Amino acid sequence: MSIGVVPGLYCEEEYVVEEAHTAKHVGSGDVQVLSTPSMIAFMEKTALKCVEKHLPQEYTTVGTMVNIKHLNPAPKGARVKVSVKLITVEGKRLLFEVKAYWGTITLGEGTHERFIVNRERFVEKVRSLINQQQ
Repeated sequence: MSIGVVPGLYCEEEYVVEEAHTAKHVGSGDVQVLSTPSMIAFMEKTALKCVEKHLPQEYTTVGTMVNIKHLNPAPKGARVKVSVKLITVEGKRLLFEVKAYWGTITLGEGTHERFIVNRERFVEKVRSLINQQQ
């Protein structure tokens, strides 16, 4: 199942900070800079894209943990480069080193954990949890 998902796998993606990504828009602050939640979402999306092409179609990954430091601001319109490196594979558990940059400025860094799951079984689990709440 995890063929091709090995430590050392590295990917980069670029994102543009839009209004929807700003702290003011998401409610995590009152200025027009990249919000921490949006920076983390960029990191998670990059990690997902990095491994999904190496998994069978019926599998995906879900985020389970983030440990991120937001070090510097980036304004609306900034081009943010996100890099992810898979540093640990333990069964279905994947641990990434993640970083975000605006040019030469480090915006954030840390680690992000994901788990490989069967998509259909995961959706069934969600449905089961919904039914428990009703």
